Amino acid sequence: MEGETPRGLFILCSGQAKLSASSESGHAINLRLAERGELLGLSCIILNRPYATRAETLCPSQVSFIPRLQFLQLLRAHVDVALNASRHLGMELHDAHDLTRLLALAQGTHVRVAQFLLSRAEKNGQLIAKGVRLAVNMTHEEIGENIGASRETVSRVLSDFKRKQLIHVRGGSIIILQPQQLRGLTAAGSFHLPEHQSAQAKTG
Repeated sequence: MEGETPRGLFILCSGQAKLSASSESGHAINLRLAERGELLGLSCIILNRPYATRAETLCPSQVSFIPRLQFLQLLRAHVDVALNASRHLGMELHDAHDLTRLLALAQGTHVRVAQFLLSRAEKNGQLIAKGVRLAVNMTHEEIGENIGASRETVSRVLSDFKRKQLIHVRGGSIIILQPQQLRGLTAAGSFHLPEHQSAQAKTG
């Protein structure tokens, strides 16, 4: 829970979790999806500050928990654990940088939606015959909260992408049919998907 004293570290062993934060007025914004293998609450545990986000699983998930004191002792005793924790903190910083760049620099909602899709594909895309498939367990409203757009605008842009045959929507998945054309919508230096498959894509 956001604002809770950091009791310990949560490890998402399987499933997905939505990370969100709220303002003093109670308005919530979805920050990103946490995937299998991620550490939740790591920076808050190290800094001994209240959890900065709320984490909510989106599907049946397995989560492990390590009490804060035990985890800190583990960091002091094992260099490899401390190194992996540092890498994870670096990943969190990189994701925050990407989100800031997306909101601050992307020109137009079409670019923001394209960058959002390419970013998700880069991290969790699955290479298939038709293109790159990614699971999107988010509503159009939640996607809009991530990129600073309304639900109606996100729906309109996705419909435009479908009409131009850039993507295909099937259930909770989106297949990127034309990643090159989506990349063409983004500014230089924005998110990119490698030519044949993403770094973490699996052949399917």
